[in-house]
Amino acid sequence: MALPTLKVERLYRQISNVLINCINTGQFAPGAMIPSERDLSKQLGVSRSSIREALIALEITGWVEIRTGNGVYVSDPLPQATPAVQTVSTEEEFSLQSLVKARQVYESMTAELAAINGTDDQREKLKAIARELNELNANNDAFLEADRRFHMMISEMTGNEVLHDMMGYLWDKRRSRRFMRLESHYTEVDFAREMNADHQGILDAILAKDGAGARARMSRHLQHVYDQLFAE
Repeated sequence: MALPTLKVERLYRQISNVLINCINTGQFAPGAMIPSERDLSKQLGVSRSSIREALIALEITGWVEIRTGNGVYVSDPLPQATPAVQTVSTEEEFSLQSLVKARQVYESMTAELAAINGTDDQREKLKAIARELNELNANNDAFLEADRRFHMMISEMTGNEVLHDMMGYLWDKRRSRRFMRLESHYTEVDFAREMNADHQGILDAILAKDGAGARARMSRHLQHVYDQLFAE
């Protein structure tokens, strides 16, 4: 007997489907504001951060509109789609929370190795990128590109090309539509300045060849990112 293949669905997808069902059955009417993250998390028994991920997916697929500081509203008109968030592409089928936590573990290690293994020439390049970042105080495309080069340079300083390639893989996920939309809605005006303060601490530790310090600074930096995006 042929048995069906069972798939483990991401929690944010499960939440998205519950909310779409509420919309399709008229519980949440087109144009109406849906309950707050806090209320939804209580009713569904999940974290607010998981609710936030689901709302981002629903906004991308046209089911809701997130009005920062004003709530989340059901789209009017509704999208022409099946009652599932199937338009989120498979390459984006991952938890945004897991991505930041994976980067925290991974990049803490690469920062430590960069402090130990980086060459003088690489340290000078990292300093130059950090100076460029410090001149950028808005979380825009220019800042994002310099930020990418900062983190990629650190991975290059490990001396391990596979670790460098893996950083590229993680950064590509960071450029996903869902992550970019999450960041645009839930980071504060001073986000770039705060990130640059973190970058300076990481740089100082790497220049001092302080492996443990670089690890701690990078871990703190990505925890800071996580807290900005998923504050309960």
